[in-house]
Amino acid sequence: QVQLVESGGGLVQPGGSLRLSCLVSSGILSINRMGWYRQAPGKQRELVASLWSNGMTNYADSVKGRFTISRDNAKNTVYLQMNGLKPEDTAVYYCNVVRPDNRGYYDWGQGTQVTVSS
Repeated sequence: QVQLVESGGGLVQPGGSLRLSCLVSSGILSINRMGWYRQAPGKQRELVASLWSNGMTNYADSVKGRFTISRDNAKNTVYLQMNGLKPEDTAVYYCNVVRPDNRGYYDWGQGTQVTVSS
């Protein structure tokens, strides 16, 4: 079972930035599609950014141009750089291997809370 450990969340003012990190317990980054998801209170979990092993990326319209997903294979870590944060970005953020139907493949980690508020 692959374990996923997210970190880097916090409280930030609107317009601010955060960088989230996801440590993956096994060396899967070079062969899988990795993604960042988020779940706001009362809402379903949604995929906001994904990165294929060939370097191709995809973003939800709501974060396009503000968020950047990247990975460091040597560190088994996936990152999400978030700039221009808005209150509507407030959510718990999770990473996972992305299935063809865009759902997460492994059991979810604990996530990291991002709160955007003045």
